[in-house]
Amino acid sequence: MRDEHGAGEERRLAAMPDTWQRALAIVAHPDDLEYGAAAAIAEWTAAGKEVSYLLATRGEAGIDGLPPAECAAVREAEERAGAALVGVHTVEFLDHPDGVIEGGTALRRDLAAAIRRHRPELLITLNHHDTWGGVRWNTPDHRVVGRAALDAADDAGNRWIFPELKDVQGLAPWTGVRWVAVAASPYPTHAAEVGPGIERAVASLAAHETYIKGLTGPDQDPADYARTFIEQAVRAGGERYRGRPATLFQLFPR
Repeated sequence: MRDEHGAGEERRLAAMPDTWQRALAIVAHPDDLEYGAAAAIAEWTAAGKEVSYLLATRGEAGIDGLPPAECAAVREAEERAGAALVGVHTVEFLDHPDGVIEGGTALRRDLAAAIRRHRPELLITLNHHDTWGGVRWNTPDHRVVGRAALDAADDAGNRWIFPELKDVQGLAPWTGVRWVAVAASPYPTHAAEVGPGIERAVASLAAHETYIKGLTGPDQDPADYARTFIEQAVRAGGERYRGRPATLFQLFPR
């Protein structure tokens, strides 16, 4: 069987590159990285690599029982706590509106500015495809932010796109992005083996206690929920790689 990208099920996954020092993860919501890439991020920070997070929103529309202003404060706090558990201590928020992020030049400019500030070699984002594979439809925010991150990798290095970033903000072009890695893509090309990072990823997702209970109900234990999700994800990744737990990415070299 062949997927829509023309790749067969037999495709062999390569190991994620490790010849980088700085990464910037750009996603739409608090919890997006905890559901997608946290185990790999935990391994990378433990190895001495620098990873920063940039969230397009504060997730204020994510919990039905909480008004947006209250929800935003809770979810920001949970995101910072979860990030710290995988060794990430720089977490920034752009305040685009949750659920209705608009694609276009304003978003690309914000992301290009962040890339110029952080000067990463690796960009990380979440699945930008229409589905998660099959018929499970992806959300507009994920699609918009993921695609904008891929575009912003070029924008950040072009002095003639968004010249105000340098002229007004003093942000010089950055051409050092070497890869964009898309977590939770239905079309993975690369894998990062994970070991001790699994426990840290479980704790990182479980830190989103209010969100998990809002999603699943008040009786759900966040730690049990997080362990089930993370362990299933990395086990499935390993089955597609070398038989050892792994986090999968679709890698776009540059």
